[in-house]
Amino acid sequence: MEFSYDHMCFACGNQNPIGLHLKFTVEGDRVKTTFTPQKQHEGYPGVMHGGLITTILDEVMARSVNILGLHGVTARMEVRFREAVPVGQEITFESRITNARKTIVDLEAKAFLPSGKIAAEALARFMVIGKMEEGKKCHEE
Repeated sequence: MEFSYDHMCFACGNQNPIGLHLKFTVEGDRVKTTFTPQKQHEGYPGVMHGGLITTILDEVMARSVNILGLHGVTARMEVRFREAVPVGQEITFESRITNARKTIVDLEAKAFLPSGKIAAEALARFMVIGKMEEGKKCHEE
C-alpha cells in the first residue's frame, strides 16, 4: 500500500487548523507526547472529553508501530478510565509495544496526570498495512 501524507491528521497534522498538533519523543522502548487540554476539549465542565483522551492514546500507540518501520491501523482497542483529566494541566501520554509479529502488533498506552497518577490506560492490537519508506519518518514535517 502506498502512503501519501498530507499533514491533515487530526492528532498530529501540522496543517490541520483544528487538530491537536501532537509532537512525539522516543525514550528507550516508549513513545511519549504531552497535551494540555483547553476548554474546547471538555466533555463535562473542567474535564477533558474521553474520546479525545482515547484519540491521543491511539495516536501514541500508532507511533510505536512506526518505530518498527511499519504503518499500522488499530484493529481493536480497550480503554480504562481511572481519573478525570482536568482542563489546563499538562497530561503525559506514553506507549510501548508488548508483542510484535509479522502482521500484528500489540501495545499498551497510559495517560499520566501531573501528579504521576494514571488517568487512563489502553490495550490495543494494530494490523500492519505496510512498510515505511527507507529514511522517511511517518508524518514527516
